[in-house]
Amino acid sequence: MKRYRHLENVTTLTYDKAKCVGCGLCATVCPHRIFALQGGKAEVLDREACMECGACALNCPTAAITVTPGVGCAQYIIQTWLPGKRRTSCC
Repeated sequence: MKRYRHLENVTTLTYDKAKCVGCGLCATVCPHRIFALQGGKAEVLDREACMECGACALNCPTAAITVTPGVGCAQYIIQTWLPGKRRTSCC
């Protein structure tokens, strides 16, 4: 998904590597391949490609990942794709 982009530096995704146990669930469930296992821990490969769906955070057993789905510019971009959807301001 290298061409897929939201606005830069606005995603709510945070990751605490110290809490990661290396289960790999984040890499498995992420639709945009934001995460990969490297050296027994998850690594964030492309933070700016995050669409803030929340799948990674919901499946992380140690709460090493947090994201607030449905907020920020990602939500605004999704709204613009839906015809007839009321648009709210971005950023």
